[in-house]
Parts: sequence; C-alpha cells; structure tokens
Amino acid sequence: MSNRLQFETSPYLLQHKDNPVDWYPWCGEAFSRARAEDKPVFLSIGYSACHWCHVMAHESFEDEEIAEILNRCFISVKVDREERPDIDNVYMTACQAFTGSGGWPASIFLTPEQKPFFAGTYFPKNSRSGITGFRELLLLIHEKWQNDRGALLHQANVIVAHLKRQSAAEENDSKGQRGSKSQSCSKDQSSSGSGQSSTVFGPEHGKPGLAEQAVELYRRVFDRKNGGFGTAPKFPAPHNLLFLISRYQRTRDMDCLMMAQITLLQMYRGGLFDHIGYGFCRYATDDRFLVPHFEKMLYDNAMLILAYSRMYPVSGKKIYLDIAEKTADFILEEMTLPEGGFAGALDADSEGEEGKYYLFTPEEIRNVLGQKDGDAFNRRFDITEGGNFQGKNIPNLLNSDLGEAVSETILKKLRSYRKERYALHLDQKVLTSWNSLMIAAMCGLYLVSRKELYLRAALNADRFIRKYLREKDTLFVSCCGGKRGVQGFLDDYAGYIYALLALHRATLKGEYLEEACRLTDKTAADFKDSTGGFYLYSKSSENLIIRPKETFDGAIPSGNSLMAWNLVRLSLLTDERKYEDGAKEQLDFLSGYASQNPLGYAMALTSLLEYEEPSAKVTVVSDGQADAAQTALLFPPDFAVLFRKPSAEQPLLNGKTTYYVCRGKLCLPPVNDLGKL
Repeated sequence: MSNRLQFETSPYLLQHKDNPVDWYPWCGEAFSRARAEDKPVFLSIGYSACHWCHVMAHESFEDEEIAEILNRCFISVKVDREERPDIDNVYMTACQAFTGSGGWPASIFLTPEQKPFFAGTYFPKNSRSGITGFRELLLLIHEKWQNDRGALLHQANVIVAHLKRQSAAEENDSKGQRGSKSQSCSKDQSSSGSGQSSTVFGPEHGKPGLAEQAVELYRRVFDRKNGGFGTAPKFPAPHNLLFLISRYQRTRDMDCLMMAQITLLQMYRGGLFDHIGYGFCRYATDDRFLVPHFEKMLYDNAMLILAYSRMYPVSGKKIYLDIAEKTADFILEEMTLPEGGFAGALDADSEGEEGKYYLFTPEEIRNVLGQKDGDAFNRRFDITEGGNFQGKNIPNLLNSDLGEAVSETILKKLRSYRKERYALHLDQKVLTSWNSLMIAAMCGLYLVSRKELYLRAALNADRFIRKYLREKDTLFVSCCGGKRGVQGFLDDYAGYIYALLALHRATLKGEYLEEACRLTDKTAADFKDSTGGFYLYSKSSENLIIRPKETFDGAIPSGNSLMAWNLVRLSLLTDERKYEDGAKEQLDFLSGYASQNPLGYAMALTSLLEYEEPSAKVTVVSDGQADAAQTALLFPPDFAVLFRKPSAEQPLLNGKTTYYVCRGKLCLPPVNDLGKL
C-alpha cells in the first residue's frame, strides 16, 4: 500500500511511495501530528540520483522491521533537496555542526518545533565497521525521548542557538572585513579612461587584492600532473576555471591560462567524461579524474559547457569547442524533455550497482564492434583484461592522443548496446535554477559555434520556464508531471536573470534585458537584506528556524555570487545608477567573506574583474539595415552588446549602421566599418 508520497511529483519522493515507512512530505500536518502524538520527527533529505540514498532506502526504508520502528516511534518526513534547497541548507548546516561534515542522504532528528537534536548522513541497518546501525540509533533515540527528553531538548536549543550565532558571526566577520578604510567599495574617479577602480578587492598599501590572492592560492593547490585543485575527490567547479580564464584575459597571467587548460583537458581525458555517450559525471573519486561518481547532473554540464566555450576563443584550440559541443549534444539527446525543459539528473545506479551502466570488458567491445574495430577501441580507451575499475573498465583517454578521432558510427553502436544492456533512471524534474544555467550555456556555445540548434535549445527551455515555472514575475522552483513546486528561491531568480542576460547577448532582443531589469528589482524587493546581501528565501516564503544567506560557491555559484554578476552586467548595459550602486554594495558584502576564503568565491571574483575592468560595450545603431541575430555573432562573447534605433545621443553615421564602442570611461569614435576598430 502506497504512503502519502504517492501524491507528490518529485521523482525522488516517488521512489519512496511504496516504502512501508509512513512518509510525509514536508508539511504542517506532519509537525502537527508530531505534537499531537508527542513524537520526534525523522527527517530524511536526498535526491533521486544519489547512490547512497538508494542504498539506505534499500537497507532500511524498504525493511519492515525498520518501518515498524519509524511508524511507531517517529513521524517520518522525506524531502527532495533539489525542490527545497531552503530546508536542505538549514538542516545540512545542522548536520555539519553535529558531525563536522555533511552529505546525502541526510538523516536529521527534530523536535515537533523543527529544532534538530541529532544528525548524520548514511547509516547501515545494523552496526558494522564502527558505524552505528540505523535500527540501534532509532531505538536509542526513542528511549532517550521517553526517559531523558530534557537532554535532547537542551541539545536542540544549543544547536539552534549555535546556528543563529554562526550566522550572526559570519555576518559580523564580513562586516568587519569590509568596514575598514582599506575595504571601501567606491570607484577610483581619478583613474583616467581605464574603467578600473579601487575596491575592497583591490590592492591597498602594497598588499595584493583578493583576485591576486586567489590566483596565488590556486597556484599552491594546483595539481600540475593531473589537473584540478587539491586531492581527491575532485569536483569540476567550472566557476573556478571561468575566473582563471577571465583573469588571464585581463592580466595575461600565463599561470591562470595553464591551470585552466590542463584541468579542462584532464577532466575530458579521464572517466569523468563519458566517452561513449558524452557528458560529464558529478565528480572524480581519484586524483587523475579516472573514476567518477557516476551520476550526471544538469548543473555540472551547464557550467562545463560555459567553461569550454569560453576557453575556445581564448586559446584558439578547437578541442575545447569540440568538448563543449559533445557535452551539449548529450544534453540535447539524453536530458531534454519534449516541451524543451531540461531534466535534472541521470542516476548513478543500474540494477542497484553504481556505475554498472558505464563499465565494459574487452570482450564486450569486440562482440559489439567486431575484432578489428573492437581491438582498436580497446587500445585507445584503455579497456584491458585486468580492468581499471573493479575488474572492469571505465573508457578514458588518459594515455591516448587527443588528436585521434573515433567514428560516430562506432559510438552509436556502443550507445545502443549500452542502453539495451542496462537502464538508467532519468530524473525528469525541471528545476528553474539549473535550467537557467543550461540556457546561459547554450547561448554561450551558440555564440562561439554559430550553430543555431544550441540557441533553439535555449529558447525552447525559456519557453518551458515561462509556461510552467513563471507566473508574471513570480518564479517557481520546479516542475514535474505538469505540477510545479513552491515559489522560487534566490538561486532561481539569480539564475534566471543570468539566463535572460545570456539570451539578450545571443539575440540582442531588448525584451530580455527589460525582463532582467524587472526581475532584478523584484529580487531586491523580496530577498535583499538591508544590511547586505540576499537571503536564500523570500520574505513571503515559509519561515524556518533560521533564514540563511548562501554566499559560498559550492558545486555551482551561490545565488549571491550570481547576483553580483547580474548587477555588474546590468550596470554596464543600462548605465542606471541603481544597478551601479547595487553592484558596489553586493561586491562590498561578498568581500568580507571572500577575504577569509578567496577560493570559495570564484564567481564573485569574476564579477569583480568585470566591475573593475569591464568588457567592451558596443552599441549597434541601425534603422533596420542590420539583422540583430547576425550582429550578435560579430563580437567576442564576453562583449556587452546593445542593438538600438538611432537617437539624438547616438545617431547614424553617414546614414549607415553605426557602431559605438566604449571600454570603461574611454569611448572610440563611431564607425560604420568594424574593421576600423
């Protein structure tokens, strides 16, 4: 018999609808029942593509004995972290406070007032190898709730007080860092024509600025042999690479270019990239990028398309464009839904085994391709009798020449065989924030590839958002099965504004810029804190035990970092004082955090580079002679471009399409011929 999750649309929640556990989704009814029956709440947070979520579900949530204990002693609540990032943020922070680390599945025990008193991640059903078993833990917590509840309630109050103090301390530390004279955030009006400014991030009294500090830290932790930063596990974190590329463009620091290039190539060479079906997995478990955690997330692939697309014109090497296109083609083939939205993730597991879908033996390859082609493929992709992972093989190019091509006919045969052999679950939930990143990625790839299929994909996804995830200027976090989730969070608004700016750059249609301005104003009204920065959830959202501000860039840039970029870009495009002031305030807010950990604020630092040394701004003035779509392709993708009709301030020159080009406070004479620029 199905539980209450049968009425949900989240693929993750639906995976648990037939559990014997009497699950609730997050709702007032669950906590009311907990109060009425005087029971603690067990909160389980995960997502559909999570391997260890599947393991714990199979071991415990599908187990009748565990279900009986949960149903008798607890009220059980299941949350999809992708639909409710606010709940995930609050209780993952609590989990980190309890354990010193975090991850999914998150297993949190709460009072009926939503206060956490114990937290962890994965628990096996029975104790083993020093890990407490879930059954033992449930019985222990039940006994404590019955006989020593005061200790649990005290612990809950201590943790909530700690979370509030931590939030306040971070705010105060940030304010302290940005409150000193050297941390002021005003443009240097004396700089002549450069557009550069003295900000909190800039050098002061001979000290390096934050961008320079970050580059030095990247140098220290860069793995020169294998690419990436630090040791395993290695996450792609493409926003780090976008920062290094932007820094190289402005300073010609060859170390920045080198670190970005080696990392981008090594990630592609390894098993992190799927060399048969394309697309990148979530992260590498080893130093070499050989062994991935096999789930494929939409956001990783979006940010990586952006990074490879940016590297192509900077380096002039077509390999980066090829990788970007392969990744985008995977998205179009495997993760694009019929109405244009992008699905959230491909699962890591097949038949309960992580990565089984992606592994091969040499004999399998020969059986599919024949002896000659099979042997050639095995040599090129390191597929051996001994195997490179658990006795089987992850195809990779770590020891092969990247210049060799593999026929698409061969790859199609292997793709077809792989799909028939095992199946992967596709999480068809469409998330506004992740779709927005992919829209921006497709626009960026269109500008460097000039292939309209990528722009069409971006436009189709935007239409999906408008139809299902947007009501006037209100965004919603998710949509699945035609039903949308709760009202959007900061990441949704910041991400969609980012997408609108990308659509404007790719099409030069003014309505996208107008919408970006309008939604930015709404975001400021609903999410902005008068003391600085933006809250994760709006003033009209459900109140949780704390109201967090996410500033740190994790797997993707934080909403606050994206808002810094959006405000800087809008300031450049519109010349409106409110966006100029907003950009300065947001960079000032983030500077206090970035000064403590520059590597955690790559997107904010990229925004800073754009603020201090803006990209060229081109205003194309035409009375109908020029085509906006073609004009968008005339300029480097990082240029800010406007397409306007003639005006008194910017008239036509010689009656022809005219180009007005400015950089910082220096403007060139208008011209009709781009060659003269």
